[in-house]
Amino acid sequence: MENILQKANQWLTKTFDEETQNEIKELIASNPKDLEDRFYKDLEFGTGGMRGTMGAGTNRINKYTLGKATQGLANYMKANLNKDIMKVAIAFDCRHNSQKFAKVVADVLSANNISVYLFEDLRPTPELSFAVRHLNCDAGIVLTASHNPPEYNGYKVYWTDGGQIVPPQDSGIIGEVNALEYSEINFEANESLITVVGKEVDEVFTDASVVNGTLYKDIDRDNLKIVFTSLHGTSIMSIPDTLNKAGYSDVHIIEEQRVPNGDFPTVASPNPEEPAALKMATDLATAIDADIVIGTDPDCDRLGVAVKDTDGNIKLLNGNQTMVVMTKFLLEKWKNAGKLNGKQFVGSTIVSTELVNALADSYDVETKVGLTGFKWIAKMIKDHPDLELIGGGEESFGYMVGDFVRDKDAVTATLLACEIAAYAKQNGSSFYEELLKIYTEQGFYKEHLISITKKGKEGAEEIQQMLSDMRSNPLSSIDGEKVVTLSDYQESVQKNLLGKTETSIDLPKSNVLIYHTENGTRIAARPSGTEPKIKFYFSVNTTLDSIENAASVEAELDAKIQRIIKEMKLA
Repeated sequence: MENILQKANQWLTKTFDEETQNEIKELIASNPKDLEDRFYKDLEFGTGGMRGTMGAGTNRINKYTLGKATQGLANYMKANLNKDIMKVAIAFDCRHNSQKFAKVVADVLSANNISVYLFEDLRPTPELSFAVRHLNCDAGIVLTASHNPPEYNGYKVYWTDGGQIVPPQDSGIIGEVNALEYSEINFEANESLITVVGKEVDEVFTDASVVNGTLYKDIDRDNLKIVFTSLHGTSIMSIPDTLNKAGYSDVHIIEEQRVPNGDFPTVASPNPEEPAALKMATDLATAIDADIVIGTDPDCDRLGVAVKDTDGNIKLLNGNQTMVVMTKFLLEKWKNAGKLNGKQFVGSTIVSTELVNALADSYDVETKVGLTGFKWIAKMIKDHPDLELIGGGEESFGYMVGDFVRDKDAVTATLLACEIAAYAKQNGSSFYEELLKIYTEQGFYKEHLISITKKGKEGAEEIQQMLSDMRSNPLSSIDGEKVVTLSDYQESVQKNLLGKTETSIDLPKSNVLIYHTENGTRIAARPSGTEPKIKFYFSVNTTLDSIENAASVEAELDAKIQRIIKEMKLA
């Protein structure tokens, strides 16, 4: 506790404003446990940025931790870009303090003689990614905590290609940030270097979204009934306009969730992965017999898609299912246009469904697989300028169409989902039936995710211990199937547990373990990069001989997943 008090007392010096000092004094006097949590570590500026709860302290999002991150970025840019004029675009979401924090970040950059394009109001994260290249910027920053609870905020950094920072920029910027003292932050803004931007960028972004997100000219868009919810987030600024410009007229917006609000008052969590978050939308869809429901997270980079199943009930698809259907339709579009020539690829991640790999292979298209996070898909584009990205996705409800945005993009993906539903409907099918057709052709893959929350210092240690135990005492069988390989991405090695051989993994190191069995069952485990959680990903598969048997086969796969969860003592 002595070290905690020493760190806290540093925040009582003249470097920090009176409000911050008073907050720390109150914690010292009355809440030692909260004080410890705020100072037991520095909030990590990781390989993409920071995310955490707001408040005073080194382990919190505040003016000073954000200022330090931004000063470090400025120092890195000045040392490495060798340019007289440097530019950064800044956007922010609907969260508490996001606009205030965005101005703090703009102030620090301008104080360092870096020009800033600051959005006038909240905007979707994908628009920031787009704006970096559209405005010829050297970097971009967005203030957001995605789908985290209301007390969170965050900070993501993008590089000149519009993708989040990756090697070598990430470690270089982190080094600059870690070398700084808080007293070295320059908060004295040069207002002449801050330009406010808005609709002029919106219009170009919306036009690009329509071009990239539409499938064919002759789709009957008036005949698709859509329910949309922004879950109190930024997507209300872009998605209705994009759907309207594309020709969709029957769009029903959940009015109770239309107004941006950092408290997210109508949901327990603004996470479109969770059926409860979309309940207002799915209830309305059932009442008005809608064809599709779309819900987006607060910064509009992820989307949940719910559609009618074979019985006419509204069913929320998981991220793997959505990405498979989207990838299939994009592949078919490229094939019909005669554009597949061996120089295209699909992007995916190590914890996403392997069905997308099989699907792309059936079109003789390569699937490049990277670590979790769209920055790695953006890096694929940068590393392979001779290849074209058709689409990229990951299991956590994110998708990217082409490369005009270099991050997951719920605006264009929403439009693509509606295009697929409208095209299928006019051809006597549905979004869900198109998914089942893929299962009959490639196999029925079923995935499931469990997230276990472990808060605070003790929780972080417990998560590390769980992964250490899985690493040192690997499972030899899963649901009666022999484990064939254990891929350890922290050690960069894949171990064949039957033949006792090892092969290297050519990806950056990451604390991820993946088991594969002889029958194609897969289990992955990793700590969350944004929340105090450990995540377990389950994937099982079998054949599907006909759409009529889909429900019974899915029930078998669900039962298998539950047996595995029980076997691993996770429930």
